[in-house]
Amino acid sequence: MPVPQSPTREDLLATVERSPAATAAHDKAGWVSLFSADGRIEDPVGSRPHIGHRAIGQFYDTFIGPRTIVFHRDADIVIDNTVMRDLELEVHMGAKVQLRIPVYLQYDVVAEGAETSLKIARLQAFWELPGMVAQFVRCGVPALPAGLGLSGALLRNQGPGGAVGFLGGLRTGGTRAKRSLTALLADAATGDALAVKRRLSEPMQLTRGLETRLSVSELVEELTGSRVQKVIAAGRYVVAGVRRDSYRGVVIAELAPGGRGISGLRLFAE
Repeated sequence: MPVPQSPTREDLLATVERSPAATAAHDKAGWVSLFSADGRIEDPVGSRPHIGHRAIGQFYDTFIGPRTIVFHRDADIVIDNTVMRDLELEVHMGAKVQLRIPVYLQYDVVAEGAETSLKIARLQAFWELPGMVAQFVRCGVPALPAGLGLSGALLRNQGPGGAVGFLGGLRTGGTRAKRSLTALLADAATGDALAVKRRLSEPMQLTRGLETRLSVSELVEELTGSRVQKVIAAGRYVVAGVRRDSYRGVVIAELAPGGRGISGLRLFAE
């Protein structure tokens, strides 16, 4: 649903910032109301989406309500009506179970209702469920009650299908996919457009943000001299931060079917 009047960067950031505020306040009604009627949450990307207010409420009851979550924000990038947030989550699942989860959050914002208030139409959380499980296991015996609590909440709020859907987040491109994107970005950093093109599968789609088409040469020109930061594999995507002096960007690569290369790139940078 298009926004009839373009919101400002400040409008979009204010809309997005209400999410961690409601999370900290344990305000379920306020948090759910941030989303459009057909809002969609993919958290982590690769797991089964939660669509609509009822499912989003079940997501809250399972993953947010029972615990304390602190957002350590590093950078925000705004393009069109999308906010890309680079951050780390500090998740307290018990007195002795505290997890640190590197994540990229993509918020797609729309206007809804007669007053065209801004709502989150889609939240994609790119983080690695296998890595979170590994942290959890390293906590040892104190993690058992927290693990049983999470399993019980999954089954109680979402049923067996929801539990299986959540575990779908364990399937990622893994180290191989992360190396593919890192190598592509290294070629772009040296200005080698031909090498970048060779690493992309056909047909390929390059965009700035969600829709603006971008050529390989334009991508390389912008990323020349940059360095890669924090690479995350989630579902069929790999996400990396890029940086050069004051320039900050996030690149989302979509893996080709069968894991055979990269079929698309989205660059978020202001």
